[in-house]
Amino acid sequence: MGMPTDIPIIDTMIGFPHGDMKSTYKFITDQTRDKQSKEEFEFPAEYMFKDVPDKKLRDVADPVGTTLREMDLWGIRQGLVGVTADGGMGAEAIAAHPDRFIASYSADPNGGTDTVRTIQRLHDEHDIRAVQLFPSGTFPQVAINDKLMYPIYSKCCELDIPVFCCAGVPGPRLKFAPQRVELIDEVMFDFPELVFVTRHGCDPWVDLAVKLMLKWPNLYYSTSAFAPRYYPPAIVDFANSRGADKIIYAGYFPMGLSVERIMREMPSVPFNDDVWPKFLRGNAAKVLKLDA
Repeated sequence: MGMPTDIPIIDTMIGFPHGDMKSTYKFITDQTRDKQSKEEFEFPAEYMFKDVPDKKLRDVADPVGTTLREMDLWGIRQGLVGVTADGGMGAEAIAAHPDRFIASYSADPNGGTDTVRTIQRLHDEHDIRAVQLFPSGTFPQVAINDKLMYPIYSKCCELDIPVFCCAGVPGPRLKFAPQRVELIDEVMFDFPELVFVTRHGCDPWVDLAVKLMLKWPNLYYSTSAFAPRYYPPAIVDFANSRGADKIIYAGYFPMGLSVERIMREMPSVPFNDDVWPKFLRGNAAKVLKLDA
């Protein structure tokens, strides 16, 4: 049958065009040391992508409307977007379109108790459904299993919301050690209630990620930052066998991939017929508690 066209897709990583990309990604480029990252790149991982949609869209008058039009064009019903500590564009988008956008928050483990308080406040004010973590992108870097992460994991367990955490070698030219996939094992052991969703591929430790998903019931994998033609074969095979309930769709618009490219390539992914509904919506709805 192939990819169905009647599923209201949930995209667990989508955003809005940035008017000032340099400022947006300053938290990354402040840490990089190579000349390209600091002086030439507007998007810190643009050497990995042939086309960065954000560059073409930086001057759009209505960033939220631009993202909504892409969603409508390609059958994406809901998108997980970020809100900041003071709300920001994400909060405005959710207030205007509560049926289309779902709130998440990018937490800085270096903030300690203040970060935990912010998670609670945003959960109360904006109903955040997830916390996002970028171990290699925090400054100073904080590893997946570092003790500074543990208050965040504990709060997410308390609130019954998942973490979406980058794992594997990061695209920006930052040290990858904080995102080694084996570090997830300790976290899952210490927090068996925690729902943990990996982002950005787990490369080059994809086989290990599959093994850990078999081991830990609450560990999931999302496809963010990968064009469908580059989905790791081990992930496709896992979804088609024992992992149909573990693989979650995530895009990368407008950062590195257009929704058009993703959706034009998607039908060529050899998922089994029973995998598609779970991949495109069901698994995300479960971890984000949307259908409930």
